[in-house]
This record gives sequence, structure tokens and C-alpha cells, in this order.
Amino acid sequence: MVAAGKAAGPMFRSVAEVLAPVSALVATTLTEPPPPSPGVEWFEAGHPAPNAGSLAAGEKALALASESASAGGLLLLLSGGASAMLTAPAAGITLAEKTETAARLMEAGAPIHELNCVRKHLSRIKGGRLARLARRTVTLALSDVHGPVPDDPSVIGSGPTVPDDTTFADALQVVRSRRVTPPASVIHYLERGARGHADETLKQEDPGLSESVYVVVGNRHSALRGARQAAEGRGYAVVEVDAATTGEARDAAVEFVEGAKRMAAGVHVPLCVLASGETTVTVRGNGRGGRNQEFALAAVPGVASMALMLERGACLASAGTDGIDGPTDAAGALLDSLTLQRAGARGLGPDAFLARNDAYNFFDALGDLIRWGPTGTNVGDLHVLLIG
Repeated sequence: MVAAGKAAGPMFRSVAEVLAPVSALVATTLTEPPPPSPGVEWFEAGHPAPNAGSLAAGEKALALASESASAGGLLLLLSGGASAMLTAPAAGITLAEKTETAARLMEAGAPIHELNCVRKHLSRIKGGRLARLARRTVTLALSDVHGPVPDDPSVIGSGPTVPDDTTFADALQVVRSRRVTPPASVIHYLERGARGHADETLKQEDPGLSESVYVVVGNRHSALRGARQAAEGRGYAVVEVDAATTGEARDAAVEFVEGAKRMAAGVHVPLCVLASGETTVTVRGNGRGGRNQEFALAAVPGVASMALMLERGACLASAGTDGIDGPTDAAGALLDSLTLQRAGARGLGPDAFLARNDAYNFFDALGDLIRWGPTGTNVGDLHVLLIG
């Protein structure tokens, strides 16, 4: 058994209650010492940047996959963050070089499917390669992938056990279109692959995938169902935004609030508007934050304006279901119809903080950061707006 990602610990413990693996590894961000268990090795892996634990876990996963080929098979428990936590760079590429490439793409605002396209082509484990070693696999996945194909198995954890339609040429195109400059060894390797001089990721017809089973056991709709039940239990009428929240966080926030304003017009009962997904942030300044904090900051003026128009109070929260938003200790942030007024009294201008991507310090000064700590799951981000 291989469990990797932000939910790897809880997923492993749940499965281990009914199925005892001969040998297993768990790669996750450890928040508490793991319980001792025979044949189980725990790795403190890094996210969003991989670390030495990620590298050790990746090598161990390759070894377990090879071992499983002559045994009963490999069970893979996959959740968001697995791409960073299970790492085995391609020959000639160092962990630092691969990490630098991913970091530059993230700073350039590359969405997860573009990021993982490049990751897969710099890996010995992603893009179906783990399945090729194992021959017989079952994958249970918690999805934090919302587009362009919802719950796309080839994107979740960069698809270690499923086919991949992207190519080395696609990975090169991502790097060039995002105008980033990876280390020379990375460009050289991608160019070699595009010329057919490196092994491609596994495609649909590859015989190495003929005995692979894949099941998505949870996604953003799971979080929405839970939020709906909680809101209805508190007397709110609930409206869900069907489409996943995507794109630049600051733009998505304005669109969300404007849509909620239209929904609330003429509605006189307490209303809860729900949305979920995963946005991106193009880093322009040197501030601190994450996509949920930036989403909340961009929504501050709109929520104040909406409350005045409707003559009703409003409160918005945007948070990561994993409890982690960017390289911070916050899951996201909370604001209400008086946040703009409270910020003004302290001399805090939302526009100035947004311009330098400094949402963390804006909300920290107001005491409005959401700090849950790691939750042990990851199905994307949740946006909740309460009106009235």
C-alpha cells in the first residue's frame, strides 16, 4: 500500500482497519507522531515544495510497486498534495531543479493541470509510471482537481497509475507560454523528450495499465454537501454555484460577490451562497498570503457595497479544506459588511494590500484569519457567503 497526500494519514488508517497491507508507506505532512505499525513506514513529506522526505517516499514507492508485481498488487491512496509528497525526478534532474521549475510555474499563475503536465514529464513515478512497475493496481482518490476535466485522474497526484494524454511537447509549451526560465537541465531534458529521446508518460493503450482500477471517493461536491447541511440546519436557504471557482483569485471573488448580489435581490430569508473550486494567484508583489486570503481581500469592497444595497448584513469566508492556504499558517480569511470600515479606521487600504499580494497581513491585523491547522483532507477550496 502507498498512501500519499494531505489526507494520506486518515485514508491509510481507515483502510488499515479492514485491510492489513504486507508492507506500506505513508507520505504526508505529519502533524502528530504516527502510531507504530509493523511493515508501515511513514515519511514527513513536503508541500507545496517537496523535501528529502518526498524523495525518500518516492524511491520507496517505486520499490513497493516492483515488489507488488509478484504479489497481490498495489493499493494506492491518493489525495491533494501527492505530487509534491511522492517525488522521483527523472534521470539527470535533481530535486532542487524540479522544485525550482514548479515554484516558478506557480508564481506565474499556472493552473494545476499545466503544473502537473510538467511535473509528470520530469518524473519516474508520475504519468502512469508507478502502474507500469506494479502491473496490478487499485487507486482510491480524494480529488482536489476541478478543471478543465473535473476529477481528472491524470491530474490528481499527477496520475501515477493512469494514462496521460499530455506529451513532452505539451510540457515545453507550458514552460514557454508562462514565460518562465527553468534550470538548463530541465529545458534540455524536455527538449530531448520532445525529440523522442526520453520515455513518454504511459498512454491509454499501454499494456502496463491493463490491470489498473481507479475510484474517486470524494471531491469538492462532498464539501458542498456538508456545507449545505450545516447551513440548512441553521435556518438558511441555500444556493450553490454549479461551476467550479477558477481563474485569478481576485477576479473570481468579484464575480462570486456580484452573482450573490443578484441571487439575494428580492429574497427576504437568511441566505447562504456556496461555491467551491481552486483559483490561482499571479504573484506581483512581495507580500504574504494564499489564494483564499487573496479571494477574501478582493471581496471586501463588494461585500460592503452589497450590504448597503440590500440593507442586510453579510459575512464571507474563503478557506482551503486542507486547512492550508499558501505558505502560511492560515486556511483562509473571514470578512463581513463592516470589514472595510474597520480596516479604514486602522489605516488599512484593501487595494494597497491586494496590489502587493499581502492579504495575510491585512487580515492578521484585523484578527480575521481562519486558522484551523491541517484538517487531514483536501478537496479544494470552499467559499461561503451568508446574507441576512
